[in-house]
Amino acid sequence: MIEWTYVTPKKKEMVLTSDFVSAEEALILAEDFEKTGRVKEIIFYDERRIAWTKKELIKLLKELETEPHDIIAYFDGGFDRQTKKAGVGAVVYYKQNRQPFRLRANAQLQELQSNNEAEYAAFWFLVQQLEQLGVHHLPVTFRGDSHVVLNQLAGEWPAFADEGGWLDRIEKKLKKLGIAPTYEPITRKENSEAHQLATQALNDIIITSTMQLER
Repeated sequence: MIEWTYVTPKKKEMVLTSDFVSAEEALILAEDFEKTGRVKEIIFYDERRIAWTKKELIKLLKELETEPHDIIAYFDGGFDRQTKKAGVGAVVYYKQNRQPFRLRANAQLQELQSNNEAEYAAFWFLVQQLEQLGVHHLPVTFRGDSHVVLNQLAGEWPAFADEGGWLDRIEKKLKKLGIAPTYEPITRKENSEAHQLATQALNDIIITSTMQLER
């Protein structure tokens, strides 16, 4: 969001603000404002309401080019009642050095009690993948077909005592990493990649891969 102090022809000052736009678009707009010769000060605010000067924002965007950004992250968990094994899968789409990438990873876990708990474990596994990827102080869109997990993390649904431990752990890690989350529940069909990874983990097929995608 851009906040700029505009000076009228009669030297009266007023503070104006914009809607939220991408950082790149905000810089272009700010340059247009400056061309009027009537801008006294421009400040940029990110989604966490942190203020940036124009110089700081330009520097930030240059740094972000070499770090993962524009992140959409998927998760899914599966549970086998007979073996008490759980499979978790994570898929992360992101950009780095102006190129699109995809990370895929899964794991098999023990000592979980239900499919619902496997979903929490899958989200925790996803956050761990983001941490290893070097994601910090950025917005991340989280998608999964577990509406319970996503709506509880969003504060829309209440959590039971046995779920609170997972939620606290996840929220503390997101806060530590400075991640600004957006939670988007999706259908099982839309979550097919993460679901396949979770199923493969249950079948002892462990995958960890990162590949560059075609633009």
